[in-house]
Amino acid sequence: MNLYEQQTSNRRKTWLIMLAFIGFLLFLGAGFDALYIGEAGGFVPVGSLLALTVGSVSSAISYFAGDRAVLLATAAKPLEEVAAAATDDEKLKLRQLTNVVDEMAIAAGIPRPRVYIVPDADPNAFATGRGPGKSSIAVTRGLLDALDRDELQGVIAHEMSHIRNLDVRLMTIVAALVGTAGLLSEWARRGMMSGSGSSRRRSDRDRDGGGAAALVFFLIWSVAIVAAPFVAQALAMMVSRKREYLADASGAELTRNPMGLARALEKIESAVAPTQSINRGSAHLCITDPLGRPVNLKEGFWSDLFASHPPMAARIAALKEMAFQGRT
Repeated sequence: MNLYEQQTSNRRKTWLIMLAFIGFLLFLGAGFDALYIGEAGGFVPVGSLLALTVGSVSSAISYFAGDRAVLLATAAKPLEEVAAAATDDEKLKLRQLTNVVDEMAIAAGIPRPRVYIVPDADPNAFATGRGPGKSSIAVTRGLLDALDRDELQGVIAHEMSHIRNLDVRLMTIVAALVGTAGLLSEWARRGMMSGSGSSRRRSDRDRDGGGAAALVFFLIWSVAIVAAPFVAQALAMMVSRKREYLADASGAELTRNPMGLARALEKIESAVAPTQSINRGSAHLCITDPLGRPVNLKEGFWSDLFASHPPMAARIAALKEMAFQGRT
């Protein structure tokens, strides 16, 4: 597929996953209301709304303050501050970074994000913030040392695409949905242990007819509610992987040079040391998993379920296909 087909495909798959995610939550909520609230809630999904409200609080806090927390946790410093104490050679690299960020902001049609440097020798980068005009891009010193200008441009275009595509906002919504699923699962588990009301309501439905259908629904819902945290996390990781593919394709559109990012990813992949400055909580923001977890390095069933990043080989192959260099 060319870069435009890649973008269309990944946007479509993202929203299909989101619809499946919402459908799964509606199913969990319907079962929770039927078994633990009954007719008291009427047509209002009381349990679902309450869980969504509670699950959204931490996501909202992360949305409005998470960028500052991430930058603080990684010891990132503003580019201007780093440049003031840099050597002449370092200043050249920082000036190149400044120019590339300016170019890609113009190409993306968004305000120039703030730029930070993470004092880490491993090549990596991430974007954070609430969207255009309120975002930052951070790169490690290792990235500046490892990449040439075209490769650096590819990485910055990838991160600029996350900002333009509102990926931080989308993943905040996903986090709220994951929290909702977790809360419904925990509340239902406690309800099952205490037997609060569910047996009586099932008996009432049995007397009213439809007992077999209600029993089947209860059995399916019981399995789903126990598996809810794992299913929700798997769906969240699917969204994360599709947004990485989309950022690759969108970045290639900004630079008109898919091979620049492909070569950058090859160099990043060859770095064996983890990015020690970036912790697990911020790992999903990075262009590649900074922890080097095996699940993000392989293809297969478990990686398809729980990897936050697509396999690097698959990303590079897709970029080469965009550049019509997939096959010789």
